[in-house]
Amino acid sequence: MERTNGHDLSRKADIKILVVDDREDNLFSIEAILEKDNYTIVKANSGRAALKILLHQHDFSLILMDVQMPDLSGLETATLIYERDKLKNIPVIFITAHDYDEDYVFKGYKMGGVDYIYKPINPELLRVKVSVFVDLYRKNHQLIQHEKKLLAANRSLQKEIEERKASEEIARLLNAQLVENNAHLKEVNEELDRFAYVASHDLQEPLRKIMVFSDKILTSNNYNKETEKYFKRIISSSERMQVLINDLLSFSRHSTSSSDFKETDLNVLIQEAITELEMEIENTNSQVYIAKLPVIHVIPSLMRQLFYNLLSNAIKFRKKTVNPIIHVNVKLADAKDFNLQGKNGSQHFYNITVSDNGIGFDPKYAEDIFVVFKRLHSYHEVEGSGVGLSICKKIMEKHQGTIKASSIPGEGSIFTIGLPDKQLNDIRPVPSEQTDLTKKTV
Repeated sequence: MERTNGHDLSRKADIKILVVDDREDNLFSIEAILEKDNYTIVKANSGRAALKILLHQHDFSLILMDVQMPDLSGLETATLIYERDKLKNIPVIFITAHDYDEDYVFKGYKMGGVDYIYKPINPELLRVKVSVFVDLYRKNHQLIQHEKKLLAANRSLQKEIEERKASEEIARLLNAQLVENNAHLKEVNEELDRFAYVASHDLQEPLRKIMVFSDKILTSNNYNKETEKYFKRIISSSERMQVLINDLLSFSRHSTSSSDFKETDLNVLIQEAITELEMEIENTNSQVYIAKLPVIHVIPSLMRQLFYNLLSNAIKFRKKTVNPIIHVNVKLADAKDFNLQGKNGSQHFYNITVSDNGIGFDPKYAEDIFVVFKRLHSYHEVEGSGVGLSICKKIMEKHQGTIKASSIPGEGSIFTIGLPDKQLNDIRPVPSEQTDLTKKTV
């Protein structure tokens, strides 16, 4: 339903016609003829009066205008009307009492008129012509409105095309940048591998010589107490540097594949870690209690390193006046408890905890302790490179698992790892802690 300036052009009651004549009887006569069609009639008794009306009202469907009017004729009035863009589409029918020659009629058409009606007016002819031109005006108006909509739609489409082209160009540039960054990252990783190789071989050779020659001097008789103290410091620093190099080597190892995962008895791995820590456990009178651990698909060397680091950490951060007590427990948990539901095809995770009665740490550092080289204590307080827990986190990332820490200062720490089992059918029942917690004291 077409509307213009609030009027519905599909109904005759909303069709406005401007009638211009200097004689009142002619105005009322035309109004009487057209009232049957229920048009809205606006009357003007001069060309100037018509122009004044058209200054404020532009929604006329037709203008009926007398040609012969004093001061400003119908043709002159039409010329002034069509000078305004808002009015140039309104058709004008000239009403005249004279039978003009063709040149005069042509002049009227040239000024914008669409037809002539001669006096005395034939009522039926007037009604028919008005009806025809009103209908033409309505259809023309509809075409204009459709054209505006099409132009607006075209502008919108053009803008969308331009925005899409811009987005595609940005995406292309980002993809190119991503490819370049990936290539750069590959080069960096290769350089890191080369650095790790140098660290593990070339750098350790002079360290070994320092340790060997220092030890030879210590075992000879040509030294005093002060010399012995300094050489012990050299050996201690060399050992600490060797630990740091080995830790950096472990941390830099980044490439693994599915073939690295083996079905492994975690009880064997943790026992091997305890064997490596045998001297530290004896020297500190540590007690280690281990529940029966599952058989699971892991990378054996990395999981052994994880157990070693967590147990070593528990011993290292012990209280000076209390023997270390370490518990390793396990239970089966849903993946959703680790925010890893469905990852790696597994719906269940093993929840393995390593708890101790050591000095603990402030809970606000629960994330910081997994940052490489991040230390909460100076080396003089507690030995270590600051890399061990970072390695643990990286190991769990390679297993698509999690590791987190919690603690109360002075009451010990708990490290919890979430380890997925790819082969759900191979999950073995985990005995309850109360009945199968085995004390392993070394």
